[in-house]
Amino acid sequence: MGERFLIDRILERGSLSVHFQPVLDMQAPRPEAHYLEALIRGPRGTIAEAPTILFEYARKKNKEALVDRTCVEAILDAAQRVPAGTRLGINVHASSLAMDGGFVDFLGAALESRGISPLRLIVEIVEHAPPWDVVSFRAALAGLRRLGARIALDDVGLGHSNYMMICECRPDYLKVDRYFVTGCHRDFHRRAVLASIEQLAGPFGARVVAEGVEEPAEMETLKRIGIRLVQGFLFGQPAPAAEMTSSISPTRWSGKTTGPSLTR
Repeated sequence: MGERFLIDRILERGSLSVHFQPVLDMQAPRPEAHYLEALIRGPRGTIAEAPTILFEYARKKNKEALVDRTCVEAILDAAQRVPAGTRLGINVHASSLAMDGGFVDFLGAALESRGISPLRLIVEIVEHAPPWDVVSFRAALAGLRRLGARIALDDVGLGHSNYMMICECRPDYLKVDRYFVTGCHRDFHRRAVLASIEQLAGPFGARVVAEGVEEPAEMETLKRIGIRLVQGFLFGQPAPAAEMTSSISPTRWSGKTTGPSLTR
């Protein structure tokens, strides 16, 4: 497939598929979905089907902002098939917010046209490597908040998801990268980092989300640290909207962390 044809295929309406994975609140009497993170898959049968390749290709072609808009359209279309009122997490590149001056207006219009309240939206800031226009980035974040969306900072602890980005974003959610979660029950240093992030979140009025939870022992360690929002294969694989409709009921998680089969 030629490169020109591939980018056209990516931007074609209906070519992207959307899966959802719940962020669970383990503090409730019974674990319940706090929000659903939307995860994009590229056009089937192409090298861009894998999301890592899709977004790397978009970056190399300087099409991140345009691809982000296409992803938003696909996600909001799919979101019409999940239970009304469910909070939705969408990933947006920091560079798109900084360089695409019309992105916030576009997002507001896309939500309105589908009858989706922006109060349901959690914008997860991803791939925030510099350089980008800090002034425009701040203005975009302010615009998202005026819409009523909440802000999450993804991959906290790795790369450019550092203290500077925390100060710039002042997020409602700090999503701790899976590197610090994997094996935390047997690694003092990982536990120390997790505890420090949980403590840091307090003054920001933020909540911590632990990504990549795969073992019951990891979940128990997170509980002891005080982290209550979790996401990972322990609670199920990402699934299309039709499957999530039946799987996000609180009764699907009885508090027994027995493995990925809980949602599939």
